[in-house]
Amino acid sequence: MTTWTFDGVSLPVDKSVRLRFGTGDQEKLPGRFALPGLVDAHCHLTVAADEQGPLLAGGEAEAVARLDQLAQAGVSAVRDVGGQREITLELARSPREDRPIVLAAGRFLAPKGRYFPRMHDPVEADELLSAVEAELDDGATWVKLVADFPAVGPEGPIRGSAIEPTYEIKLVEQVVGAVHAKGGRVAAHTNSAIVSDLIRVGVDSIEHGTSITEQDLEILGARGGAWTPTLSASIDARPNETLERRERRLTTAKYLTGMLELAERYGVTVLTGSDVVGSVAREIELLTQHGLDVTQAMAAATTKAWDYLGLLDDGGNLVTYDEDPREHPETLATPAAVILHGHRIR
Repeated sequence: MTTWTFDGVSLPVDKSVRLRFGTGDQEKLPGRFALPGLVDAHCHLTVAADEQGPLLAGGEAEAVARLDQLAQAGVSAVRDVGGQREITLELARSPREDRPIVLAAGRFLAPKGRYFPRMHDPVEADELLSAVEAELDDGATWVKLVADFPAVGPEGPIRGSAIEPTYEIKLVEQVVGAVHAKGGRVAAHTNSAIVSDLIRVGVDSIEHGTSITEQDLEILGARGGAWTPTLSASIDARPNETLERRERRLTTAKYLTGMLELAERYGVTVLTGSDVVGSVAREIELLTQHGLDVTQAMAAATTKAWDYLGLLDDGGNLVTYDEDPREHPETLATPAAVILHGHRIR
């Protein structure tokens, strides 16, 4: 068995280190710079997309293939925030040293007509608390609440429909209490002003959050909450986008830049999440372009994420790079080597 060694600069702390992984003959890992294992804090292992939009697709083999792909990119832990519960919860219950750690929320929680129709089994208001209990009883450590969404028809969101709350805020408050009583946490999808009420009633993690305000960030930071802005999904350019969408995207990007600067100031834990369209590497790069410095962005994808999600880093996760990602963020997309749970996989 080979003992892999790394001699170089450990980021984001900027410290010269010599690290060893394994027992046996020594061989030096390629790369001069390294990060701890990356964390994808907003991932959907069982979601795909086609010309009609997102859908639940594939089975366990496809989910494991997605985990392998993430591992090759340097991701050693994943928070799956919605998908095929029978697959994602089983992956969370059955960790393996050749796969990233999985935290799973189970199913998407949204009523009929208020989320992508091919993505969820509707949960009406009078069923919500029992549905939450079922996810937690089956091993979910998070629940994923779709807290607002436009009206949806048979083929998806209705163009021009306003984003509206999916459940009454008093019910959401009951959900938060029930989840916390069982030791779980709540991640809430939101892109409207209801984000303020969600934070007020104790939601732990804001997902997307394109309408978050400075006051929201102050409250969220004071109680140790997190925000996963998913910039790849929210503001990254799309092929053949219309002028209207481009202008809307740039306006959102400018707003989120200011909010991300404030998030750091108020102590909110910013997390990186690929969603369905991005990657952790791209998310780090976008964060550096929209409010965070490169050290803060790398910490969002590594040390801060491990701490916030309560993951125990076994010290056996490392991603190395030939170039300094602080000066060349694009190098994050092409690791020189990946150590996962003490074993070299790339």
